[in-house]
Amino acid sequence: MAEARDPIADLRRIAFLLERANEATYRVRAFRSAAKALAGLSAAELAERAGNGTLTELAGVGDVTARCVAESLAGEEPVYLRRLVATEGSDLDAEATALRAALRGDCHTHSDWSDGGSPIEEMALAAVELGHEYLVLTDHSPRLTVARGLTAERLRRQLDHVAQVNAALPEGFRILTGIEVDILADGSLDQDDDLLGRLDVVVGSVHSGLKDERSKMTRRMLKAVANPHLDILGHVTGRMVSSRPAGVTGPGDRGHRARTRAESDFDADVVFAACAEHDTAVEINSRPERQDPPKRLIRRALEAGCRFAINTDAHAPGQLDWQRFGCERAALCGVPADRVINTWSAEQLVAWTHHRP
Repeated sequence: MAEARDPIADLRRIAFLLERANEATYRVRAFRSAAKALAGLSAAELAERAGNGTLTELAGVGDVTARCVAESLAGEEPVYLRRLVATEGSDLDAEATALRAALRGDCHTHSDWSDGGSPIEEMALAAVELGHEYLVLTDHSPRLTVARGLTAERLRRQLDHVAQVNAALPEGFRILTGIEVDILADGSLDQDDDLLGRLDVVVGSVHSGLKDERSKMTRRMLKAVANPHLDILGHVTGRMVSSRPAGVTGPGDRGHRARTRAESDFDADVVFAACAEHDTAVEINSRPERQDPPKRLIRRALEAGCRFAINTDAHAPGQLDWQRFGCERAALCGVPADRVINTWSAEQLVAWTHHRP
């Protein structure tokens, strides 16, 4: 008889692959909920329930997930998992593959402290499995209430929690502290200066007033870029090329149901020149529904001498593997690895964020 597999690990792996494949949220939630429900059972009770067909009596476990558990306990790779693995996405070309291999971390991610779907620990362990050396946690700032943005007090508590999590993570990996701070209407950043100064990485993004007229948006972005706390200019045009993806299962899910949205209007050449002057990196956002900036603006930022950060803006563990989409677009635009800040080690990255002009 084949040795039993770990059914909870298989359920989580299925959820990860569904997130990565941009499948419907309810499918992801079914497998993560089942894994959570079964995690509290002893091995003996789990086997007994699988044997007598009572797994589905547990809240969060349905027929499909119960069948996966039974197959795992029988030592078989669940059919559902096998099909997902067999239909994974297409390979990257050589240039994009080389750029993806050069990345050592992700500088824009979210947890269930704001609008992400998973705990910090779960996001970190998924990053470890992907081979990352670090993960920058960048939950939202207070003004973005729809995303449960962190007040100064909640952010302080998160910093303490991250320190505790880091102490328990595998050697060679660390969570870097950060925030995705709102760029407000006047260009100021939506968090206390003293807290921004404590963080390892600050991503700044425009989330409101996206239809501001050109000169106003340009002034707003220029003031933010000139702020010494801002390290990365996030999803610079704010565009949405498709409906929000699946897999976001957190309390702020409603905030990601955006339909398509046009780019904000601003003077890209002036803003990118300011990014180069202040050594602020331009984010290449890997989310499939954003693809921001568009390729023409990536090329203009490259010509302006900007650095880049290829980030996932992940709100769920499986989305951490979306960096390949950003690498594909960066490679098409000729972005070299030495212009991408997350090809650096954690130590190099933090040294840069703390000593920029």
